[in-house]
Amino acid sequence: MSNILWKSLAISPAVLGATLLVSTTAIAAPATTTEVASDKQAAPELAQKPAEIIAQAAPTSDDAKVLEQVNRYSKEGASNNQAQVTSVSQFSDVQPTDWAFQALQSLVERYGCIAGYPNGTYRGNRALTRYEFAAGLNACLDRVNELIATATADLVTKQDLATLQRLQEEFSAELATLRGRVDSLEARTAELEANQFSTTTKLVGEAVFAASGAFGGKTGDANNVVFQDRVRLGLETSFTGRDKLTTRLAAGNASAFDIRDQNNVAVNTREGTQTYQVGSTGTNSVRVDRLTYEAPVGPAQVYIAAAGGRHSHYAAVNNPYFFDKTDGGNGALSTFASESPIYRIGGGSGIALNIPFSSGGSIFKPSSITIGYLASDANNPGVNTGLFNGNYAALGQLNFAVGDRLALAATYVHGYHSAGSSLFDAGITAGSGDLPTGGVVGTRQANLLSAPANSNSYGISAAFRPSDKLSISGFISYHDVTQQGAGNDFEAWSYGGGIALPDFGKRGNVLGIFAGAEPYARGRSIAGLTGGTLPIHVEGFYKYRVSDNISVTPGIIWLRAPGQNDAEENAFIGTLRTTFTF
Repeated sequence: MSNILWKSLAISPAVLGATLLVSTTAIAAPATTTEVASDKQAAPELAQKPAEIIAQAAPTSDDAKVLEQVNRYSKEGASNNQAQVTSVSQFSDVQPTDWAFQALQSLVERYGCIAGYPNGTYRGNRALTRYEFAAGLNACLDRVNELIATATADLVTKQDLATLQRLQEEFSAELATLRGRVDSLEARTAELEANQFSTTTKLVGEAVFAASGAFGGKTGDANNVVFQDRVRLGLETSFTGRDKLTTRLAAGNASAFDIRDQNNVAVNTREGTQTYQVGSTGTNSVRVDRLTYEAPVGPAQVYIAAAGGRHSHYAAVNNPYFFDKTDGGNGALSTFASESPIYRIGGGSGIALNIPFSSGGSIFKPSSITIGYLASDANNPGVNTGLFNGNYAALGQLNFAVGDRLALAATYVHGYHSAGSSLFDAGITAGSGDLPTGGVVGTRQANLLSAPANSNSYGISAAFRPSDKLSISGFISYHDVTQQGAGNDFEAWSYGGGIALPDFGKRGNVLGIFAGAEPYARGRSIAGLTGGTLPIHVEGFYKYRVSDNISVTPGIIWLRAPGQNDAEENAFIGTLRTTFTF
């Protein structure tokens, strides 16, 4: 008996981790998924892995090589196909009729030493590989050692000890293999933990490559086909598992196209601006373009922006499949089709709250109210600048949901804008980068503010999903602008709607069509631009998902009467956008 105990104690500590690991994975049960950390700070999810292997595999790390080893280790032996088992030569199945199978099954039932399944059994009489069998045997060895260590050795019969000794001798090679694998994995894990990037922060990134050209009339003559890029690297940090600090660096070389009228005069419109062109320096110089913190405070969600804040970061825009929360490369091509222009009024630094007020018991469930304040010049202590004396935009929004198919929102934005600003500037300083008028959407007549101004904007948005394969969304916004000086006031309008077909042709693909009128102001004269024709924007795109991290999106934008020109000059913008995320 002492010989048996010595063998048991010698082998059990080394293979203890592998025992639970393989006894849950290799015996052909549906694997469980253990969340390594919160979705705000964890490494990429290890789907379909048993909890035991996650616990041993440096949960907060995303080292590719170690994860590949873990993945391969957890899957090995999960099939009766001997070709998949390469670690021990001449493996053969242990049939339910074999003495070893019946002996171990008896031990399992008596000592409950296979904890991998809810019912603590072998899941029926399925034949096992020797590798799987060794894992189960090791679990029983561990259980017997536990009984001995707790002075309950009298519960273990001499007959069972003799059976364990015989089983150990027969499966010594497989048990040794388990021990070697676990030792190697523990060494790799220890090295990884010692050199890991961070336990609270993960790196995310996006790179956009876009080949684009503008065609049609004088606009086509004034522009060439271009190949542009934008790159973003973000650090997402969570301190509690429910909060998120976003620090993002960006660089890009994109410039907007020069849209012309029939007289070959630049109309200086922001129509057709594409999402990857927003805030681009045009020179690929690196800057911090977002520094925000989000955290729950009681039932409310708090959003704090130190730099690069946007209303659409915290407010529901109700434009699924067209909207990309980061103005990234996964939604619509243009800033107009991405979200209602009302969310482009102001930006920068500030704070916002989203407060739920109805979670059930009414037709609108759940419902919430969103309030936010963003200032464009919050960092500047000069005259008529700062957090409260410079350009700012305050937003209030009521959000309603009718079941899980219909979402509604009513939005109000009050803003102050200094002379030379643009109404739809997204907090970007006028004249910066590729945006000479500071605007990111709409005509020049609807954007340029020649004198200090106050604006009051009202908007309604809705999203309806009649089925999982169809989404319909739209918005309308009205903007009342009061400028200093007699006869300097104006009104602007915008509206649009789109149809999206998710998973069109392949899971993850999206076919989208969006049409409407970009922000325009009829009857307003600016630098000789007096046109009153409705500027129509029609856009179609198809996002093709090459893989989980790569998508290719061809699309075209048609602009009718850009710049509200009465001659109704047409312009076309064609784009092939490739987006890499990591």
